[in-house]
Amino acid sequence: MSPETTAPAKAPAPPKPTPPKLNPVRVPIPEEPVAERTTDFREVLHAYSKEEAILEAKRCIQCRRPWCVEACPITQDCREYIRLIAADDFDGAARVTLRENPLSTCLCKVCYHYCEESCVITKKGVPIAIRHLKRAALDFGKSDLVYVPSKPKGQRVAVVGGGPAGMMAAWELGVRGYAVTVFEQEPRVGGLMQTIPAYRMTDDDVQTDRARFQDLDVTFVDATKVGQDISLERLRNDGYQAVLLTVGTPTHRTLGVPGENLPGVLPALQFLKETNTGRPPRVGQEIVVVGGGDVAMDSVRTALRESKGGRVTLVYRRGREEMPADPEEVHGAEKEGIRFLFQRAPLRIVGNGIVEGLEVQTMELGPPDAGGRRTPVPVPGSEAVVRCDTVIVAVGQKADLTGFGPDLDLKITSQGWPEGKGSGFETAVPGVFAAGGRSVVYAMGAATEAANAIDAYLSAKRGEPTGARPDPFGGPETFKLPAGYTTPIRS
Repeated sequence: MSPETTAPAKAPAPPKPTPPKLNPVRVPIPEEPVAERTTDFREVLHAYSKEEAILEAKRCIQCRRPWCVEACPITQDCREYIRLIAADDFDGAARVTLRENPLSTCLCKVCYHYCEESCVITKKGVPIAIRHLKRAALDFGKSDLVYVPSKPKGQRVAVVGGGPAGMMAAWELGVRGYAVTVFEQEPRVGGLMQTIPAYRMTDDDVQTDRARFQDLDVTFVDATKVGQDISLERLRNDGYQAVLLTVGTPTHRTLGVPGENLPGVLPALQFLKETNTGRPPRVGQEIVVVGGGDVAMDSVRTALRESKGGRVTLVYRRGREEMPADPEEVHGAEKEGIRFLFQRAPLRIVGNGIVEGLEVQTMELGPPDAGGRRTPVPVPGSEAVVRCDTVIVAVGQKADLTGFGPDLDLKITSQGWPEGKGSGFETAVPGVFAAGGRSVVYAMGAATEAANAIDAYLSAKRGEPTGARPDPFGGPETFKLPAGYTTPIRS
């Protein structure tokens, strides 16, 4: 090489990608002022604007491992729809949302967002508002999509119960090409979603989701109670080759204390359901709700609105830390002025022909029980009367298994819904399955597992292999877990 010749300069190495800067501050969620919202059932939490949604979505650091997806019982790819919103692609975000979640309109308002509990930003600040971004995807993207069935399988499935589990199973099986009939005992589908107060969600939201089923071979038969109006045996004789029981827990549990039959004592589910249908039971001005779960939270906030300025007190036998209710709903009740009496257990309802009070006893929290919750222990001599004219009982629910025999060998969970003990929730009767869950999205997750098992059961009868869920919009892709997915996180 001559002195005049110089070697070409090496190209500079490409800069290493800079990881996104973590922003711990959430874009505030618009909220109706307390003084106005407690006078009626107007919506409490409002939607993001398009600009707010994009700003909030850009806080997501797009973790390589999708912790949020792993925490979702239905494996909703929220990481992907958030990425699309950040890129101002709301049509794409809506499609991703509806691709895995046929009840998106409902869940964007009432899901307990387990995904947010696993968001890594929680370590430094407030997690991404994943549920509200789902709503933004539907509000600003093309969400009037209709599901497309696969080639008909020539096999019929009966689903007993039109709540979130039943609707999810019907969708899972309908997009695979099965003919599905959903039997619902109430006049409208939705199950216990029909007890959710209108300030959170309305029946219009349920019907919006149901409308996307219109091209699937899914038939809804309302006001028909399987086990009473029609037997399980008749369904099987009528040509249904598989049956899924998703009967939920529509029957309330009682306190089992003296005075519970007095006028002015109301079961919470009845109170909420009748309020939603425009026929609210009469409540007084001093209302006590007994319980600490989600139904209790809906009851105290609904009672406050129905009482038009009355005082509402929640009585719960454990402490706040042990309450199973969603913290967001507890916080909402506190903001609205609900009074909480923790570590109080009801002894009797006091009254002479009408409710005049609730006698309670103070409880100390002892060692944890088998489920890890601390056991309440009575404090002798601590009895007191909480004056009230209405008592709403929200201490749990149970299934109505009228007409379902012991041959099914059902497992009844601690929270009351029945499950099959076999793989994929199959019961002791071949071809009959039973599933449910402790919240809307957990019930949907259990229904997905049961629907997969039913597909495998019926595929074997056809002599065909089973496969992943096809694209519900008729595309060539099938369902697959997002990149980086490892292990489900179930809280």
